[in-house]
Amino acid sequence: MILQHPLLSGKALPFVPAETWGSTFLKGTPCHRTPRPNGKLIILEAGDYKATAATVGAGLVNLSFRGKDIVLPFPADDLPPAYAGKVLMPWPNRVAGGAYSFRGQRYELPVNEAATGSALHGLALWNAWQVEQRSQADVVFTHLLHGEPGYPFQLALSARYTLDAETGLHVELAATNCGTAAAPYGTGSHPYITVGGEDVSNCELSFRAGKVLLTDEKLQPTELLDTHGTDFDFSDLRMLASQSLDHAFTNLPEGKWDVTLRNPDLQLSAVVEASGTDAPWLQLYSGELRGRKGLAVEPMTCPPDAFNSGHDLVVLEAGQTHSLTFRVHAVEG
Repeated sequence: MILQHPLLSGKALPFVPAETWGSTFLKGTPCHRTPRPNGKLIILEAGDYKATAATVGAGLVNLSFRGKDIVLPFPADDLPPAYAGKVLMPWPNRVAGGAYSFRGQRYELPVNEAATGSALHGLALWNAWQVEQRSQADVVFTHLLHGEPGYPFQLALSARYTLDAETGLHVELAATNCGTAAAPYGTGSHPYITVGGEDVSNCELSFRAGKVLLTDEKLQPTELLDTHGTDFDFSDLRMLASQSLDHAFTNLPEGKWDVTLRNPDLQLSAVVEASGTDAPWLQLYSGELRGRKGLAVEPMTCPPDAFNSGHDLVVLEAGQTHSLTFRVHAVEG
């Protein structure tokens, strides 16, 4: 469910005369003290689970179970490394060359990954989201995309984090097209699961996916390959060892799919679970930029460069809402 964004509520915003800007903004809340790069932190607790979410980018800072990290944390006063915990809207992964065409019109996006020449992970990563509602175990963030030259569409976004003592962390990402024209859209999330911070090389990994998307030197898609009998086949739980991953997978189970990272020494697993209908794509990254202490498990509605290929691209008509849900939890044994 999309809650009405404060900017759409019709409430008048306070007028601040220009001559008082210094006293209002420099001595007031926003600039009187050094702002934190992740904004306000929201702590959630339920049973043996504890999580922290941040207003900047509606990001997930950490998640633990009985004192053991199952989402790799980062210092709250630092920028999230390697997109840790970020919400990916209105597209996940890369748009090749930062350009795409939609319904006969060409658009150019800011390129934020020079090495690949791509527009990476959407437009809501570094924006301050609003806290729409919160409780001890639940928070809803909202943000309004007004549009820009490369993406001239208006979307009301929301991200909801709910902790449950029995079932772990539930995440819902939603978008409503509040403009007048159809909009291309995709979404995903970027948590790094871990089991107590152990090197993923020493952990066991399992997930089921029939296809892996191969890429070129700029991480742009080239071909879909069957995983059966290859190094990308993790149908049975096995050690990740020194294998590196930075690949998208599809042909996931039609109902529920899950990715399990297990620490055999701790007899504990971190699990990401989603629906193959909600998230027909999954990106896995073995976390070299984070010292391989966590595995990025990214549920996605579409593959890399879907804005150009059109593959599994969501087209949000005016007034239409789309949502993606997934869950992160711990399993003992």
